[in-house]
Amino acid sequence: MPQEPKRRHSTQRKGKRRASIKLENPNVIFCQNCHSPSTPHTVCKNCGYYKGAQVLAKKEKAKVEVTTNPQA
Repeated sequence: MPQEPKRRHSTQRKGKRRASIKLENPNVIFCQNCHSPSTPHTVCKNCGYYKGAQVLAKKEKAKVEVTTNPQA
């Protein structure tokens, strides 16, 4: 048989235990290349640079030009 607690824990005791459980804002730095916000010590998701050097080659989206035929 498992043991059960003899007495109920007070709300003050519960509050002390839960005082360290909190949300924190993440650290944010700005990329040296494109100045977009990102987390420290990671490659920039926007441009692929890390500490001023290109690490990832980002693919550019191909722009499709729509031309109208004036002779038609």
